[in-house]
Amino acid sequence: MGPLAGLTVIEIKALGPAPYAAMLLADLGAEVVVVSNPAVPPAVPAERDIACRGKRSVALDLKSEAGLAALLALIERADVLIEGFRPGVAERLGFGPEVCHKRNPRLVYGRMTGWGQDGPLAQRAAHDINFIALTGAQAAIGTAEQPVPPLNLVGDFGGGSMFLVMGILAALYEVRESGQGQVVDAAITDGVASLMSIVHTLHGLGAWSVRRERNIMDGAAPNYGVYATADGKHVAVGPIEPPFYRLLLEKLGLDPAMVKAVRDPANWPAQREALAAAFKSKTRAEWDAVFEGSDACYAPVLDIEEAPEHPHNRARGTYIEVGGQVQPAPAPRFSRSVPLQPAASVAEGSDTAAVLAEFGLDEATVRAVLEGNAVLSKKS
Repeated sequence: MGPLAGLTVIEIKALGPAPYAAMLLADLGAEVVVVSNPAVPPAVPAERDIACRGKRSVALDLKSEAGLAALLALIERADVLIEGFRPGVAERLGFGPEVCHKRNPRLVYGRMTGWGQDGPLAQRAAHDINFIALTGAQAAIGTAEQPVPPLNLVGDFGGGSMFLVMGILAALYEVRESGQGQVVDAAITDGVASLMSIVHTLHGLGAWSVRRERNIMDGAAPNYGVYATADGKHVAVGPIEPPFYRLLLEKLGLDPAMVKAVRDPANWPAQREALAAAFKSKTRAEWDAVFEGSDACYAPVLDIEEAPEHPHNRARGTYIEVGGQVQPAPAPRFSRSVPLQPAASVAEGSDTAAVLAEFGLDEATVRAVLEGNAVLSKKS
């Protein structure tokens, strides 16, 4: 059933990192009920949104008396609430931390924002690329000419979702001793700053330049980078340690003296040119065969259609099919409390009546909520 079986999470529908954080909890066995606004059509059909998998869906008009009352009734029986509004919005709608903790003192109240709950930028609109720009991460990623956005993995999901989940789990651990819930203020900027710890360490040691393509892990070093193959595809190599680099050079038919010479960054351009020419001589599949079973720190660069078919990913079941859609499997793995395969995502609001009844709301209240939702949906 998963290590989080028995945990109840209420998620207020939002974009990006908050739904993904709730999905991670659902993947590990938590019961997650996502509350959506019946007047707002989803940006992506919920049935096709992987972040909605394993969740039940309730539609509530939180600006109505019946909708807010229903939400607070859900919160009374929940362990965790997750919301991703700008600071102050939940309070204005009537379910801020103070109100919720009066109803449920043990509640862990997870707040997901880009800038955090306070600070000069707290109320400013922005997206992932802005958050990583302000924390030094964007400046470190890209070519010498300009930074390159690393999708929205570093900010939204790395610095956002993952730190929110860690904070929620830490607060749940603490509530066992104190009996008191608390607010988890997860800001993407805080999380990304933490992710940059290794770069700060290297910079403090004088081993990291603020100029891109001058460092061991930013594409400058020949033994840590991506190379094109004869068929227009790419491979990734990362043999930083001398024995691994020596093995790579051996497989490429290049001079082993390059192992010692790579210590001097002045030799990097020439070595990169030599590796580029060597990799260009064969197709990616041919190089896969050459490096099969070796410790040369080599891997083919696969796209999202190729990745699920790689033998290693297939052997581990890294990808699964849910509702006819190929998607990543829950992670990490557990030796004993193994989570079930996630249930397919459902349409928004499809579980409203059933969930409200299960959480103890009377028939009249449930009917009022459903009638209000219907009216609001027609207006939208």
